[in-house]
Amino acid sequence: MLLATLALVFATGVGAVATGSAGGRWIVIGHGVAGLMVVLLIPWKAVVVRRGLRRGRPSRWGSLLLALMVATTLVAGMGSVTGWVRSVGGFLTLWWHIAVALALVPLLLWHLVARPVRWRRSRPSPRSSRWSTDQARRAALRLGAVAAAAAVAYPVGEAALRLVGAPGAERRFTGSHRIASPDPAAMPVTSWLDDRVPAVDAGSWRLAVVDATGRRELALSDLPEPGVTVSATLDCTSGWYADHEWTGVPVSALLTPSAGDRSLYVHSVTGYWRRFPVEEIGTLLLATAVGGERLSRGHGSPLRLVVPGRRGFWWVKWVDRIELEPTPPWWQPPFPVT
Repeated sequence: MLLATLALVFATGVGAVATGSAGGRWIVIGHGVAGLMVVLLIPWKAVVVRRGLRRGRPSRWGSLLLALMVATTLVAGMGSVTGWVRSVGGFLTLWWHIAVALALVPLLLWHLVARPVRWRRSRPSPRSSRWSTDQARRAALRLGAVAAAAAVAYPVGEAALRLVGAPGAERRFTGSHRIASPDPAAMPVTSWLDDRVPAVDAGSWRLAVVDATGRRELALSDLPEPGVTVSATLDCTSGWYADHEWTGVPVSALLTPSAGDRSLYVHSVTGYWRRFPVEEIGTLLLATAVGGERLSRGHGSPLRLVVPGRRGFWWVKWVDRIELEPTPPWWQPPFPVT
């Protein structure tokens, strides 16, 4: 039961990190319910843990470390949900929740090999030579009961946060907390994994544009004027979001598509990249300013992509190339690896 629940937690957690539109709200709710299911299963697991500790096997320390990491992930998630613990060690609590959850996966796989589940079957029925499936049915019913209890506990918990006035009651459906609105300068400077803020000289910087007409390079002064301003929410997967007015050039104003184009490839000075369906080009903006001020170096100057309805890792910073390609938009890792 716990293994099935952890698999559900991980699957919904990946979906919760990916979703940026309100339509994905149910994935995030599902993740919260699955997390509560893990909490409800702790008393049963504790019995197994105590039994295992009495055996004194040397490998028990690995299993105890796994238990500690699961507990840390749960506590960090709850701290972020309530808003009472916003950061630890200079990192937002949601970042710890995700980081520890990813780190425990190899340890969980080891635990499954070292502590294999032994399926116990009841004796065969006198009328049949087949093993009975009663125990499997009982396990499924128990898991359903735990899921139902967690589904009830989730809205009760949300109501309790509003009742006590917890900061988490105002969080976005993604779990992120509002920060730096309306001051763009107060937005955290965050990048995907190990990307560092590059030193980009706006005078020598060029944007390479590749489409049906060929390849050309544009300086900052070559971009169309006046700029277009759109309201968009930058929602970072580390647990914060900000609403701002972004000013720049619509991507569609720079491209001439051909019949065979299926995706738009957007590349950064750092080597970071993302691919978008051509159907979304009309919603994309290459921003040069936010909140009426030029982009700062840390926030993507001289040019960054604005992608309404998608999470922050899609908002490519320090853009130096956009290219229409016949490659399908799904031909990329679901999350960036570089």
